[in-house]
Amino acid sequence: MPKDQVAPVISRLEEFEQNMPGYLNSNYKLAILMDFDGTLAPLVNNPANSKMSVELEKILRKLANHPQIFLSIISGRGLKDVQTHVNIDGVTYAGNHGLEIEYPDGSRHDFELPASVKKNYTAMVKELKQKLEKNGAWVEDKRVSVTYHYQGTPDELKDEQRQLAVQICQRHGFRANQAHEAIEAKPPVNWNKGEAALYILKNQFGDNWSEEVRVVFAGDDTTDEDVMRVLKGLGRSFRIASDAQVQTFADFRLPEQNVMTDLLRWIARVYV
Repeated sequence: MPKDQVAPVISRLEEFEQNMPGYLNSNYKLAILMDFDGTLAPLVNNPANSKMSVELEKILRKLANHPQIFLSIISGRGLKDVQTHVNIDGVTYAGNHGLEIEYPDGSRHDFELPASVKKNYTAMVKELKQKLEKNGAWVEDKRVSVTYHYQGTPDELKDEQRQLAVQICQRHGFRANQAHEAIEAKPPVNWNKGEAALYILKNQFGDNWSEEVRVVFAGDDTTDEDVMRVLKGLGRSFRIASDAQVQTFADFRLPEQNVMTDLLRWIARVYV
């Protein structure tokens, strides 16, 4: 069982090859899996305003069109939401922490929630909106998972509202995960970003995917740790975090979101 650790830091382009000499090879297929918010795009108070930098998007489009590269975005956002914000063809998109997956050809895989869970979800969203959409906080209903955003709440009220949100989610049987000034409520099923990543890789490359393809994953949040955990020893993963002591299953830490551009540059140098 892999253990989390304080990961070594990579802060500029040259350090990727220095720390992973020869890992990338254009003779091998490469699977790139990434989160969106805080990874491909900087975190912002209103997720509707989230946007990738021009340079990062340009590199990403080149990588998405490369015949040796498979690209997938695995996000906590709803599927259509993350597709709208990335808007790049040839990408496999996974929304709601992998509960919804859509491939470039339009085919889908949707994790079917039990009827009782759906009923509890509806009641949970209703209660969250009634009790906690106030003081600048709001509820993002993503159909199968929900995010309670409290970035805009006054500091002296944040903790009280956060704790109540956690209690409401748990009372309805959902798992409440701490995100960046938000609570993400996920259904009580054996499925997360890690399971989704494995499903996507197996679907694309077969059961022996780890022998067929090199894998790179990047994410910035606690929910991304599920991917880092399952890929430990099978790929290379990067946790974006400013905290030098953050415990992570990732192989390396990127201190700032903009280092993601260097990560993609490193990949492009080899493949494009």
